[in-house]
Parts: sequence; C-alpha cells; structure tokens
Amino acid sequence: MKFFRGLTKRSLLIGLHDALATAAAVYLSFLLRFGETDFPERLPLLLVILPYFVVFSVVVCYVFRLTTTKWRFTSLPEILNIVKVSSILSIALLVLDYIFVAPNVYGSFYFGKTTIVIYWLLEIALLSGSRLIYRYYRTARTRTRALSANATPVLLLGNAADAELLIRSIESGAVRQIWPMALLSPSLADRGQMIRGLPVIGGLDDIKEAVALLSRRGKAVERIVMMPSSFRDESRPEHVIREARSAGLIVSRLPSLEDSYEQPRLTPVAVEDLLLRPTVKIDYGRLEDLVKGKSIVVTGGGGSIGAEICNRIVAFGAARLMILEHSEPALYAVMETLSSRRNGVAIDGRIADIRERERVVALLGEFKPDIVFHAAALKHVPILERDFGEGVKTNIFGTINVADASLAAGARAMVMISTDKAIEPVSMLGLTKRFAEMYCQARDHELARTASARQMRLISVRFGNVLASNGSVVPKFKAQIEAGGPVTVTHPDMVRYFMTIREACDLVITSASHALSAATHDVSVYVLNMGQPVRIADLAERLIRLSGLIPGEDIEIVYTGIRPGERLHEILFTPDEPPTTIGIEGITAAKPDEPLMASVQRWIEALRDAERAQDHDRVRAILQGAIPEFRQRSEANPPVEPIRSAL
Repeated sequence: MKFFRGLTKRSLLIGLHDALATAAAVYLSFLLRFGETDFPERLPLLLVILPYFVVFSVVVCYVFRLTTTKWRFTSLPEILNIVKVSSILSIALLVLDYIFVAPNVYGSFYFGKTTIVIYWLLEIALLSGSRLIYRYYRTARTRTRALSANATPVLLLGNAADAELLIRSIESGAVRQIWPMALLSPSLADRGQMIRGLPVIGGLDDIKEAVALLSRRGKAVERIVMMPSSFRDESRPEHVIREARSAGLIVSRLPSLEDSYEQPRLTPVAVEDLLLRPTVKIDYGRLEDLVKGKSIVVTGGGGSIGAEICNRIVAFGAARLMILEHSEPALYAVMETLSSRRNGVAIDGRIADIRERERVVALLGEFKPDIVFHAAALKHVPILERDFGEGVKTNIFGTINVADASLAAGARAMVMISTDKAIEPVSMLGLTKRFAEMYCQARDHELARTASARQMRLISVRFGNVLASNGSVVPKFKAQIEAGGPVTVTHPDMVRYFMTIREACDLVITSASHALSAATHDVSVYVLNMGQPVRIADLAERLIRLSGLIPGEDIEIVYTGIRPGERLHEILFTPDEPPTTIGIEGITAAKPDEPLMASVQRWIEALRDAERAQDHDRVRAILQGAIPEFRQRSEANPPVEPIRSAL
C-alpha cells in the first residue's frame, strides 16, 4: 500500500506521459538509425519488447520521483534527475541487446550502440522538453496575471542571489502584487548582467538615476524593495532609504526567503532591519519537532512577546493553543490576527488574570497542556519602582500560580520569560523576576530528585530589550519623531542589548526544546546571546534617519537623566553563575546557585503575610534577604540634567 500512496491522479497522468515519451523515444531512435529500408524488418520484435520496456521505464521514473515532482518547478536538479533516468534506461537497453536479444534471437546486435545513444538523447529531450515548456507556460501566465492585476512595478535592491530567489517566488506565486523592473546590486560583479531576465542597471547609490532611466523606457517604478543583502553595513542602508524616500518612492523590505518559515511577504522597513549585528540562524526543524501536534498554553498572549509566541506556535503546527490574557482588547486583537492563519490549529482564547490561582489551575487542568509559555508580566521599570507591590503580585505570585497549575495539569514543561535585569538586580522588575526564577529553579531541582521517568521541566529564559515591543523605546521614539521632536534619551552613554521579537521568541522555543531533550536537569536558566550592546542614542539617530530626517537638524535629541531603577549597562552573567555552552547557536546556559525549596517556601509565606498587611517595607526587606546581590542604585549612575544633543 505504501507504494501507491504517492500515486495521485496527477502522478498517474505524469506516469502516462513518461511512458508515452519512452515509447516514442525508442520508436524514433530505431526509425532514425535504420531508416525506412531496414526499419520494417526490425519492427515486429520491437513491438514485442517495447511494452515490457515501457513498464520498466515507469518503475524507474517512479523510483527517481519523476512522477511526483511538480512540472512548474522544473529546474536543474529535475533535469539532472531525467539524465539519470535516461542513462539507466539506456544501460538497460545495452544489457538487453548484448545478453538477451542479440546472441539468442537476432544473431547480431539488434539495437546497436548508435541506436542506444540516439535513444538516450531523445529520452532526455522528450522527458525534459515537455516539463520546460510547461514551466515556461506557467511563468508566462503568472507574468500576464500579475500585469493584468496591476501589480506594482518595483526596483529591487540587493545582490543577484537574493534577486534570483525573489524572482522564483514571484514566478511560483508565493510573492504577489509586485513585478520587478530592474535590479540595483551592491556587487560590482553583478552589474551589467541579467538575472532570470532582470537587468542589473547599477549600484545602490544609483537609485535616482535608475528610476529616471526606467521612467524614460516606459517602466516607471512606484516602490523599492530592499532584500536582505541591502541591509548590510557596507551597503549603507540608511543612506539608501533616505535616497529612496527623497525620490518619492515607497520603501519595503522582503525577509530572507532562505530562512523564513512562512510565506514571504513585503513589510515596511523597520529599525530591527538596521541592527548592528546579523540575527541568529534558527533551526526551524527543531522547533517544529517540539511543537507539532502538541497542546500549548501561552499566558500574556496579547502582549508583544506572547502574541509572537502564539504566532510561532501556529506556524510550527501545534494541535491546540490556549491563550490566557487579562486584557479583553489585547485578547481580541491576537485572536483576530491568528484566525486568518490558524493552519488547522484549534485556538481558544480565555480572559484570565494569573494572580487568580483557582482560575489558572482550573483552566490548565481542563486543557491539559504539553508545554506552557509564561509571558504574562509587569515589566516597566519606572512604574514598578513606584508600585512594586503590584509587581510582586504578578511577577512572583502569578508565576507561582502558573508553575503549580502546569505541574498539576501534567505539562511536560513550563517556560518563564525572564529578563537580563534579573542579573544582579537594581530595580524591582529585576528583583521580582529573579525571585520568580528562583522558584522555578528550586521546583525544577526538587522534581529532578523524584523517581518519575517523565518529569516536568521548569525553565527561565532571559533576554534584553525587544525592538518594537509594547513599551519599548522604539514606539516612543517613532511617536516623538512624528510629532516633530525632540527625541528624549535618558543618558548619552546608556546602552542596551536588543533583539527582534521574532528572534527572541524562536530562541525561547529553542531553549524549551533543549531543556526537554537534556539528559539531566543541570541547567534551568537560559540566556539569549544578543551580540554587542547598542547605544540608545545611536538607536535614536538611526530611527530619525530611517524617517528620512537628519538628527540635530530636523529632529533634536534631548538627554533627560536616568530614571529610578535604571542602570547604564546591563550585564549578562555574574561571577556566581558561570555561563555554559549547550551546542545551540544563540543560547547560553547560566548555572546560578539553586536555592532549596524549603527556603523559597519560607520567603513566599513571609511575602504573602507582608502583602496581606500591605507592609511594603517588609516586602522589600524579604526580597533583599532572599536576593543578597540586590543593591539600590543610590551611588551609581547619577542622573544627568536635561541637555540637548550637539549633533
């Protein structure tokens, strides 16, 4: 039965075509070799042999997957496969002629080497010719449809490799609504060449000249599409964007077609495209193996991080997804976004506050998740400095509720989203997140000592600032630029680690896959590698330039002073938690001292009593006692007076 699984109606038609092509190749090779004089004499035996040989050819074509390969994607690999099939069939004719037919039946060579060579050439031509003609027809039809549908004429920016991938995607229908007119490449070797019929007419500095040239040729472009290679530092992407916008063109970007797990689509150019480092390469197969067919819960699924985790869970083929979110508008928004691309995933959105223990336990107990991603948290440093009691309720007690509910529901893992601010914390955000980490570590260590062969993992994943997430500096800077400035930065030397939302969420899922596959429970805290830190002032300047303006002239930058709970430089590891490599790019494990569960439980009970009494001084004292590395920012990083940039 397995043999017939791939034999769809399309495959049967292709098999019939290949059988007829083989029969025609054999017949024509005899006719060309022996002519009208000798051919009638050899025809009777040929008609006896031909049916068996055609059946054999169909089997060979199936084994080499010619019958299950779509013709619209025919390219060099498929042609090479046809050459292999034709060579095997030619060798079969040679064996048939030398061993079975010639000595025993005909008395001399029946086919002959010349006939077999002619057959080999004809077989390749007939099998590949029809496929190439069909591909050309589909490409021409795609072009006609694109032009008739008023596809936007675009000018591509990037190297030949990026352009070739994009053109293939347009021809296959994966990318729609655009049609490239020409290419500007940063590579000198590309210029003056043709890439799948697309001319390379200059470099990235030639935008205005290229637009004018195409306009004179009747190919006016309305949009520029920047491909991944045009965002490299040496390509000066900010200059390119400024030139394009000064020419009145819409600027879009296309994600990497090689790395993207989803259908590629044009998006606006964003500040994350101008990161000072390449993003981490993700093993998407590993993520799919973890998620596919599983039941997943995401808390805080309406936030920027939680929503992107939900998006990735759906992309990687989970069976069921439950989203817990206390904000009704946020829950509605993420459900609407996912409804258009759920890919067969059963999605259930529930309004729930992780502070309400009974509600969380009941929902997870009913759903029975395999993995829980805990993204719900209060995270704004200045706000939590003032109302840190609320941070204790959400970031500490809420995490405890989710962890205990996950364990009671039989989940395989609970993954808590933490922060680099939990390392030697100087803010209430870092302090509450560090305590939540300690609870997860202690519980994970306690479970590891039990006799159960399939024990739950509780892990924490730390990373820094996420570009364009809710409450990050990027939306704030964009709003200030749109208002005409000034852009406010706390300190000229303030630096932070940054990641894109997609990169952070993919690495969170990757960390979970490592934790579940690890032989031991030695590691329960993972730190995402974020490259070199970025000066906030540099980020502000880049955003201003991305908007087509000049820092210091069109938009001023004003330094307002460090806020409570902030420090100039974030740190990734302390001497007490040495980093450990785990063999996965982009992730390092931290090995902090694991507290005893009994000690953590005593601190939790003390915190509950202090919180019920609304004794915030006692709450702070308990947390300081539990986390001795916590220190107030009283002597370091003194605030600066508001000053304007001298750009």
